[in-house]
Amino acid sequence: MSIKIKAAGFLILLVFTAGAPTSSKQSPQYPSIVFTRVTVIDATGAAAKPSMTVVIIGDRISEIGKSEKVHVPVNAKVIDASGKFLIPGLWDMHVHWNHKEYLPLFTANGVTGVRIMIGLPIHQVWRKEIEGGTLLGPRMVIASPSVDGPNPVSRYSVRVSNEKEARQAVSKLREDGADFIKVYSLIPRDAYFALADAAIKQKIPFAGHVPRSVTVAEVSDSGQRSIEHLSGFAFAASAREIEVEAELVELRKALAAGGNYLMLLRRLEAKHLDFYDGRKAAALFKRLHKNGTWQCPTLVTMRGSAFLDDPTFTNDLRLKYLPATLRTNWKPQNHNVYRNARAADYAAMKKILNKQLEIVRAARSAGVQFLAGTDVTNPYCFPGFSLHDELELLVRAGLTPLEALQTATLNPAKYLGLLNTLGTVEKGKIADLVLLDKNPLTDIANTKRINAVMMAGKLILKSDLEAMLAKVEATATRSEHGN
Repeated sequence: MSIKIKAAGFLILLVFTAGAPTSSKQSPQYPSIVFTRVTVIDATGAAAKPSMTVVIIGDRISEIGKSEKVHVPVNAKVIDASGKFLIPGLWDMHVHWNHKEYLPLFTANGVTGVRIMIGLPIHQVWRKEIEGGTLLGPRMVIASPSVDGPNPVSRYSVRVSNEKEARQAVSKLREDGADFIKVYSLIPRDAYFALADAAIKQKIPFAGHVPRSVTVAEVSDSGQRSIEHLSGFAFAASAREIEVEAELVELRKALAAGGNYLMLLRRLEAKHLDFYDGRKAAALFKRLHKNGTWQCPTLVTMRGSAFLDDPTFTNDLRLKYLPATLRTNWKPQNHNVYRNARAADYAAMKKILNKQLEIVRAARSAGVQFLAGTDVTNPYCFPGFSLHDELELLVRAGLTPLEALQTATLNPAKYLGLLNTLGTVEKGKIADLVLLDKNPLTDIANTKRINAVMMAGKLILKSDLEAMLAKVEATATRSEHGN
């Protein structure tokens, strides 16, 4: 299958297998599966369609229509879905996850696709197993390791110092099988533009952060497909633009001296939000819309950081599904970013979160397109579960429930060039579906009311989803004892 991506006037053609049907043979006594009397929310933007019948044969939706008009195939497994709601499978478009035995957390939460944002060899192995039917897990679009500067933030990074190294990195990472190039924060200015040029010429998308050496507008103009975490916006919309550059120079010096990159950055962002210029922001949103630069704000990430000082937030029952090492690392006193955080830092991060909600609202009104992502495994970003938290935050930011739902269904398919096979509930498309007990258009929190999940035509009932969660919980419990 091919992905067609338009960037900076070029047509990028990337061939990869993430959109290919997951191998999953249905039980031979059920050559087809039929949902009857279900309300279909197809995510195209159309109104909900009540009293519909949806027929799945193999891995495809073969028929959709009013229940009284659709013929139910002989020997079909018929599911009376009266009072229930059928939506497309959900995508989490910003994931970091390296624990194979916990992949069912995505499935149990209706997440049928993920965009891995720092790709490692193990992810390529998992994708082959998922496609071969030997591993149950979401479809995967896999990034390269982060391409960063000579002193990178993450240990999973390719270091580049100049134009030549950046071009070489793009070639090597493309050969290694990355679906796109992940851009990180400390790549030098000349290296960033060389990376962008090389990626476009070599027909591989690039996405990620707004490096400190360039502006949001420059990133958009360069053809970067998506910006993660709303990075760079606090500075791009600041009325004190001259101060920004000087302070970023000081930030780089502090980093070279071993400073805490993320905390220093948060403090600087919070400061400049006091000088946020709505007119500058509006002009920037217009530019992003024109260039087709997507945003993956990962609001749940900032929320998780901002409320680490609040035990009513951190006493989350979903912790029982996570490896003990991760639970331990999420405690502020153990975390490399937050171990020395002060009350003022948490207040600053809450301030940033509130401004991010405002930015999302304004950008969406200007036509900027959004993707739902969680930045799992940052503190209190849970695999699978937190996608639903992100949708709630997007509604809080001003998106309608339908628009929020589209950020995890229609929009990922559009972004990835897979809309002909995924992203909506329509005849002929791959049957990645989620059956809900309650209507998500009246309350987006109802995306958590999952009755069944279908992955490429393979039906997983609620009892099986609950069994998955119980097994993961048992695995997590054993991890506490080193087993």
